[in-house]
Amino acid sequence: MRNGGDNRGRLLLISLIVTSLFLITLDLRGVQVIDGLRSGSQTALSPFQSAAATVFRPVGNFFSDITRLGRTRGEIEKLKADNEKLRQSLINRTIADAELLELKSILDLAGTAKYRIVAAKVISLGSTSSFAQTISIDAGTNDGVKENMTVITGLGLVGAVKKSYPNSALVQLASDSAFRVGARVAGSQQIGILSGQGTSKAVLQLLDNQTTLKVGDVILARGSQGNRPFVPGVPIGEVTSVDNAAGAVTQTADVKLFANFSTLSVVAVVVGSPKSDPRDALVPKGPIPIPVPTVTIYATPSGSPKS
Repeated sequence: MRNGGDNRGRLLLISLIVTSLFLITLDLRGVQVIDGLRSGSQTALSPFQSAAATVFRPVGNFFSDITRLGRTRGEIEKLKADNEKLRQSLINRTIADAELLELKSILDLAGTAKYRIVAAKVISLGSTSSFAQTISIDAGTNDGVKENMTVITGLGLVGAVKKSYPNSALVQLASDSAFRVGARVAGSQQIGILSGQGTSKAVLQLLDNQTTLKVGDVILARGSQGNRPFVPGVPIGEVTSVDNAAGAVTQTADVKLFANFSTLSVVAVVVGSPKSDPRDALVPKGPIPIPVPTVTIYATPSGSPKS
């Protein structure tokens, strides 16, 4: 019985070997049977492969989307940063252009009157215990700026230096309610005192009532002894209304100040006065230009005493 079983085992082994050799021979000769078997296997497995792809594709897409999202956010942040740089650059350019125009108008006025000036930037607006309306500028004694010097813009009088430090100075504005300046009327040369009112308007009081003031008259600085605190000839403002009360000893008038104190950015301190009074040479010709608003940087004046 055992010999019979061994013979069947040997026969099966021989059959498998012969079948394998036969199939290998057919494959090498390119017989389509093998390709058919392969195609059948592939066809049978296709549903399973499609199912697996369907299951795992969203997972792959999820991680791909996360990667793309990270890159997109990075690009957005970079674009925002670039946009902010461009915006700031545009602002800086606009400020620089406005300041250049202001400086040109100051140089034109100073050149006509032959004032020697020191240009300065406004670094703060504010008030002190002594004055309600002041500005601080970034020029001081190191630049030749001293107390009781005239401060101007291209439009006219700004005020006078009240305190000077090594690298900064405090300027009382002509709009301050405590401000006073000797003034005269262009043309008639009547003299009077102009007082600030805390607004863009001031009040002029003439010292006599011989000549009638009229709307549109231009008011100029009369000048102080030794040209400090005021040099002569600086435009101050224009008469907008006149009070000619019957029997009044003096005349009073409202004066619209030329300088726009809310847009001050660049000013100049007159450190050297002309040898002769420019008289009416600085009277504005044509309409007064509207100042271009600029951005003012507020900072603590350098060299100021600490409280």
